[in-house]
Parts: sequence; C-alpha cells; structure tokens
Amino acid sequence: MAWAPPRGTRDFYPEQLRIHNKLFSSWRESALRYGFEEYNSSILEQEEVYILKSGQEIVGQLFNFIDKGGRRVSLRPEMTPTFARMVAAKGSSLAKPLKWFSIVQCFRYERMSRGRKREHYQWNLDIVGVSDVTAEVELLAVATDLLEQWGLNSDDVVIRISHRGLLGEVLKGLAVPEEKKTDVFGIIDKRGKEPDEALCDQLAKQGMSTSLVQDLFAMLDEKSFDVFHRFFSEKGLKVEPLEELKKMFYYLELYGIQNYCEFGPSIVRGLPYYTGSVFECFDREGKFRAVFGGGRYDNLLDLFGAGKQPAAGLGFGDVVIMEILSDKGMISQIPQPLDFFLIPYSDSERPKAVQTVQALRKQGFASDLLLGSKKLKGALREAARLGPERVVLFLPDEVEQGLIVLRDLNSGQEMRVTEKNFLANPGSFLHP
Repeated sequence: MAWAPPRGTRDFYPEQLRIHNKLFSSWRESALRYGFEEYNSSILEQEEVYILKSGQEIVGQLFNFIDKGGRRVSLRPEMTPTFARMVAAKGSSLAKPLKWFSIVQCFRYERMSRGRKREHYQWNLDIVGVSDVTAEVELLAVATDLLEQWGLNSDDVVIRISHRGLLGEVLKGLAVPEEKKTDVFGIIDKRGKEPDEALCDQLAKQGMSTSLVQDLFAMLDEKSFDVFHRFFSEKGLKVEPLEELKKMFYYLELYGIQNYCEFGPSIVRGLPYYTGSVFECFDREGKFRAVFGGGRYDNLLDLFGAGKQPAAGLGFGDVVIMEILSDKGMISQIPQPLDFFLIPYSDSERPKAVQTVQALRKQGFASDLLLGSKKLKGALREAARLGPERVVLFLPDEVEQGLIVLRDLNSGQEMRVTEKNFLANPGSFLHP
C-alpha cells in the first residue's frame, strides 16, 4: 500500500522543494528591498481570534481541536488575525508606519478546486499607520516586483482594483436597503466564479428586481471613472471613494506599474473587514483563481484592542502562481547547488578525502563526499546525477604525490593540482 499525504495537502520532494524555496527567497528578497521587516508566530493559534475577525461561520473551515488544557485552538487558516493580535500586544510602542511581512503555512478545511488546497504557503505584507492610498500602491509595487522576478509581465497578469465604498455608494444610488448590503457584497464577490444567471437568482432573493440587477451589473462592467462621476452626481452620492481610486491610479503610474492595473468595480473582496480599496490579481487568460488579493482594513486592529489604526495588507499564495508558471512552461528544474563532489578511489584514499571535504565546507563551499565503496565508474555516475561544478578525484598515485584530480563532467577535461594550492583558493577552480 502506498501512503498518500492527507487530502488537500502536499509532499515536497527535494527537486520540488528547491523550486518552492526559490519562490520563498524571491518573496523575502522583494519585501526586504522595499523596506519590510519579517515577523512570524506559531502555527497554532487561539480559535477565538479567527471568530473575532470572520464570525462564527469560520469554525467550519478550521482544523481546530480542544487541547489538553481544555482550550480551543486551531491551525492557522490565515495570518492577518495573528498579525493584528501581535500589533495590539505591543500597543503604542511600535513605531509607525509599520511595514511587516511573513511567509507562513496555512490550513483551511474547505472544498478543494483548481488553485485551492487545504494547506498552502502565503506571503503576507501589511502596512499600519498610513491612511493614504500610497500604502496600497506600495503593496502592489512589491507584488509586481515579485512577478517580474519570475518572468511575468502585464501581458500575463492583471490587477483589478476597486473600493468597498464605491460599491456601497452604487448600491445606495440603486436604492438597495442598507440591511441587504452585506449579503449583496458577498454575492457580487462571486462574479466571475459563478454564472451571472445564478447570481441574478441570489440577488432576486435579496429583493432586487431584474431591472435593478441589470443596472447593477452594467455599473460593475464599467471601466470608466467618468461614468461613475456622472452617476454619483445625479444621485448626490459621496465621491470620496472615487477620488481615492483616481489618486491610487495616479501613483501607480508614478511607480511605473500602471500597465498591470485596471479599474474593476466587481472586485469587492467579500470579507466585511475591508473598509477601502480592494484588489485582486488574475492571469489575463482567466484560467486560474486569483494570484493575490488584499486591500484596506482600517477597523480590524480595533477589534483586537489596538484602537482604530489605518492599515492595508496583501496576501499572495504559492499554489496559483506555481500553476500559472507551470502552465506557461516557465518553471525549470533547479539543480542541487553543489560546488564539489569528492571521490576517494579506495578506503586508503578516504582519510585524505574526508579532511579535504571538511576543509571545503568550512570555507563555505557546498561539497559532498562519496559514502561507502564504489568502483570509479559507479562513483562517476553518482557524481553525474548530483551535477557538481567539479569532481575531485583522490587516486592512489596522485595522492602519494600530494596531488588531486579535478574533472569537469561536461567536457571531460581534467587537471592535476596540489591539494595545498587547491585548498588555498578553491573558488578559482570553479566555472566563472
């Protein structure tokens, strides 16, 4: 019987983990280059922090249990509540603006589909203490930096941007009752994931007529700020959300990432804790789920006792980006990073090989040593599998003369050098 990992989770064999580690390194490098600081916390969290943020309904999606002390705990499904808890715990002692990031594994028990598993890794970026849309633009600049590192550009992906307040004003202008707005937001958030016909039926159950739904969908399909300006003026609605969006697109152009971005009124991010701008990134072909998403959440920290503080965040998972890169043939195997592979001809040469490999490792060179006894032909096959920059052979006659043999497996070329000269500057014997 072949044992599989739990449903919805993944094993990472070394060749797969090398690719994922490259993604994690890219996440970290991009964040650090933009002035973010890394934080982390336990994968185990109090169940109540997720209920506080998302409501009682989140419990059905948690990997939760009662610990031996009778406390209700859960594997984290997301990092934002932990982030909010940590910021609240430090109170005013944290200097603002705060720019933090984390790379964490998350677990959520939910229905699986393409791009959605029950565990995933997520890159979280948050800025606290900036009420201006410059915070959101900074987040998007980091995310596009990452995309470009992996060879994706604005022809491949699009970031659709809207504002929770904008849709709120549209619903007000269409005379949707205030008590219905939360449910309507949740239905609109499904647009593009479910057929419009199904959404029409759901909106009808909220008391919206067919003509009203048609008017709403027509507004959601608009890409022009001017149309919204006219509608808002006619209905006497607040224009602040629209002005914030226009300012955001002005800064996106200054950052040089405007080609990635477009106005997308349908983007609402169904979670009610968002208070301002919201955004989601998709592949242009529309084949996959969102690559990343986020927005402004000015009230969330107050729930955790930190007081009302302006905040914006972005969550970027590993599953969809890897699916897109794989679909485009943009993922190549990453070889094991090995500088030298040392082969003693027999047990007589092994002591010298052991001393040399340890000397190389202490100098910072990735080095491995043939373990056990193999004939030279078999040892070279093992070396070819590992793909080192150079093979170092310890042959009986050469060892007696204080020499080692360096072989390039690609060209077959060899050179004999003294062990002393080799260890004095091993890097000079690697490929330029």
